[in-house]
Amino acid sequence: MKKNTNDLILKTLTQLIAFLLLGFSIYLFFAGHNAPGGGFIGGLMTASAIILMYITYGIEKIQQILPINYITMFIAGLMIATLSGVGAIMFGVPFLSQTFGYFDIPFFGETELATALIFDLGVYLAVVGVTMTIILTIATDATEDNEMNEEKVEA
Repeated sequence: MKKNTNDLILKTLTQLIAFLLLGFSIYLFFAGHNAPGGGFIGGLMTASAIILMYITYGIEKIQQILPINYITMFIAGLMIATLSGVGAIMFGVPFLSQTFGYFDIPFFGETELATALIFDLGVYLAVVGVTMTIILTIATDATEDNEMNEEKVEA
């Protein structure tokens, strides 16, 4: 049974809030190796923005817009985080040791880049992947249960 609702305010606010959440998650991701933040909290903020879009627009529509396999994203994140630690061993330093340097990047100017950013990228992808996999699994199971109950009532 499809409800005919007027959710213009929800859809309008979701666009604004999701944009702010994604922007703040990017800020937290890049600030993480020098200040509070990093891949974990940035990944949670990104997942919350995506979940808000799923709630507002529905699973089918968002999966058409964002055809992402979150399990693959999780595995890629784990591999990146692990390989960033193994990379340190190749240079004869302990696992997960980091180094940094200052680089002149157009538009940003002189910027510090650290190998911790690579680890944070892996954590970010792993957190978004596992969070979205769990939430979507729960949501689709609940949808299937509701559809089965509706079929029983109609029969």
